[in-house]
Amino acid sequence: MSKQSHGDIEETLSRLHSKNFRKKPAIQEIVREPTSGGIVFRLTRDSKDIEILLIQDSKNRWTIPKGHIEQGETAKQTAIREIGEEAGLQHIQVLSWLGKIHFKYRRMDRLVLMTTQVYLVRAIDNSETPTKEKWMNGIRWFRFNDALEAIEYEDIEKLMLIAKKKIRAGDTN
Repeated sequence: MSKQSHGDIEETLSRLHSKNFRKKPAIQEIVREPTSGGIVFRLTRDSKDIEILLIQDSKNRWTIPKGHIEQGETAKQTAIREIGEEAGLQHIQVLSWLGKIHFKYRRMDRLVLMTTQVYLVRAIDNSETPTKEKWMNGIRWFRFNDALEAIEYEDIEKLMLIAKKKIRAGDTN
């Protein structure tokens, strides 16, 4: 192996630094994004297990159907609309509010603070087939424990456990 000169090493480090270690732009703005969605469930045909509907986003992460609350819309209305848009389910019933989750991420020079209201939602028609939007990589029903394994976000996972307790206890208010 040949030895690199001190100048070669500095040049390589400089090239790497300018290529891979560029500073992110400073945060210029904090944006709040209120969103809403639902943990959509149905009972299996034998009623012994719960199935949860999950969508797979464009980055292959499994999550629940959710989206931005629009002007003049309540969080509950948004959950119903988003489940219809993202999953194609029209025969649903919102049973109860489960809680809210907070998520933050960076979008260029903005810090986005997202708050998602999450509802427990029953799929009324077991024969209704979910359909995904074009931007999604997948959509499917998971047995409850498989959904817990697949879900990408710990906060949603916690709300799923609360949902299961409510479903099993018949406490859906």
